[in-house]
Amino acid sequence: MTSPIWHPFTQHALEPAFQKIAATDGAYLIEESGRRVLDAISSWWVITHGHRHPLIMQAIRHAVDRYDQVIFAEYSHEPAEELAKGLVKLAPQGLNHVFYSDSGSTAVEVALKMALGTFHNRGEKRSRIIVMEHSYHGDTIGTMSMGERGVFNAAYEPLLFGVDVIPFPEAGGEQEVLDSLEGLCRSGQTAALLVEPLVLGAGGMRMYPPQLLARFREITRHYGVFLIADEVMTGWGRTGTLLACEQAQITPDILCLSKGITGGALPLAATLATSEIFEAHYSTDRRKTFFHSSSYTANPIACAAAVANLDIWKSEPVLDRIRTVEDLHRHRLWQLEGNARIADLRQMGTIAVVELAVPAGGYLSNVGPKLRRFFRERGVLIRPLGNVIYLMPPYCVTQADLDLAYNVISEGIEQLARGAL
Repeated sequence: MTSPIWHPFTQHALEPAFQKIAATDGAYLIEESGRRVLDAISSWWVITHGHRHPLIMQAIRHAVDRYDQVIFAEYSHEPAEELAKGLVKLAPQGLNHVFYSDSGSTAVEVALKMALGTFHNRGEKRSRIIVMEHSYHGDTIGTMSMGERGVFNAAYEPLLFGVDVIPFPEAGGEQEVLDSLEGLCRSGQTAALLVEPLVLGAGGMRMYPPQLLARFREITRHYGVFLIADEVMTGWGRTGTLLACEQAQITPDILCLSKGITGGALPLAATLATSEIFEAHYSTDRRKTFFHSSSYTANPIACAAAVANLDIWKSEPVLDRIRTVEDLHRHRLWQLEGNARIADLRQMGTIAVVELAVPAGGYLSNVGPKLRRFFRERGVLIRPLGNVIYLMPPYCVTQADLDLAYNVISEGIEQLARGAL
């Protein structure tokens, strides 16, 4: 029987029937046949410590015995309270308020509404949002409006609203980016700058230095523009530190977290904001209420999983594991240097990128699906962004695991060059 499921980011006319996963274990997915597949992209960047970390699974089992969903507009509960205190403690100083939602997209939507709502409640006419070229912030209407216009959202163009765009800071073009940002902020109409700190994810794993993020903070602060850091992907150690913002030594006005917040076990998101933003919505005038929610806001079971994730960061040598992954990447990645079929190699933290030199690049490059199928046949889950191959493994990955991934990538590039794919 044909499955009725409509899978995400899938052209079913071109894809075979989906394999089913029977179980997960550490850095691996286990197919129904029993074959183990290395999850080299952390199941879309969510699995941090490895699949089914014992402490997180234990916390979920304990929470299931006590909770299901609790209406969060009427009550609170201990998992949410404990998690909020933990998030405020680990976040850059000054982010004192936590608003829960369900996904990275909603975390960003919440951030945008917080920024616009603050100026609205103050009676200030600031409504423009600045974003960076090639950005991706989610698939809701608001977050698609914030992202790069193209194949992801062309069909929905009539629904999208306009934003201001600064160039991506290519090497040597940093001053142009800063001048563009300052010019837009100087207009007095800008409410916020929304950026993915240090690494643009779905936009091609493009990377820029922490010093530039620090300059973004200086400029936005000078002009009274809020800085929103979308750390949905970059958070939880992916760039080498718990948060990418740490490397620039900045505090954004609003911070968006999701993906690894529960170690990847359950969907949850949090948007952290400064007291300035909270107080703009704190009033005896009910019209200044922050009007946002979802049915599953602060699900207690998901919050319990996230609390366990915080405990893992406190009690286990997570940053040491991250440094090990960084070193393993560095050793293998640069062995590919000098290959004429490779346009660029880059790395930040646990993210390693091999960008191929092909006649037609970009997300729709036909090398992407060919390589993805080849990698899966060899027992490795890697989903290239067109001609951009990237690795973002869970932190439990071993040298043997990464050797497998790099060997498969090298073989795939050779096969592609010979026309065998």
